[in-house]
Amino acid sequence: MIEPAALAKLREYLPKNFNDIFMINRALTHRSYINENKDVLEDNERLEFLGDSILNFVVAEWLYNSFPEKDEGFLTKVRAALVHTRQLSLFARRIHLGPALLVGRGEEIAGGRDRDPILCDAFEALIAVIYLDCGMDAVKEFIIPLVESESEEILRSHLEEDVKSRLQEWAQSKGYPAPNYVLVGESGPDHAKHFVVEAIINNKKIAKGSGTSKQLAEKNAALNSIKKLGLIRL
Repeated sequence: MIEPAALAKLREYLPKNFNDIFMINRALTHRSYINENKDVLEDNERLEFLGDSILNFVVAEWLYNSFPEKDEGFLTKVRAALVHTRQLSLFARRIHLGPALLVGRGEEIAGGRDRDPILCDAFEALIAVIYLDCGMDAVKEFIIPLVESESEEILRSHLEEDVKSRLQEWAQSKGYPAPNYVLVGESGPDHAKHFVVEAIINNKKIAKGSGTSKQLAEKNAALNSIKKLGLIRL
């Protein structure tokens, strides 16, 4: 059974009408615990399967309603970021899920309570039991505040990753070769370098960008280019 103090802490984040303690225990049971406790019949893998599907649906619906102007490609990429193993493990840590996990002694010694895949799977299993015990509305009330708290940072990161591909797509639509990023400036000591990069398309200089790494400078050059070309407004 889950340690009472750990369970009490976790329940602070769960729906108030969530009362199925048996299912909470199952959701937080890692397979390593089954191997060492033969009286426990099932781990959380089946629940994790169900929770994964529910999570994808809820996040997809939230994105669809929150960003009516965005296309399918954008929605798919942002959903993938929001349900990624690393992101879900961060959600799990936020609700203090790790201390409530049931793991085998070997996994405990190896730091299993703080491993991203284990936390992610348990978080998805927990979503499943909230659904089974309380229904979909309770699942949304549980998940959406967590998603909203991270969405701004994820959207910013998504934009940074996306700007170079958007600029390349524009160049290709015009029949031009892929953009070329040329380092035109470098300053500062080794521990605090500053780079300036210029985006060039079809031998024409479009815009410059700067940053503390060449990669960041390229992203900023791409961002400034698509703004200059009128492809986005920020």
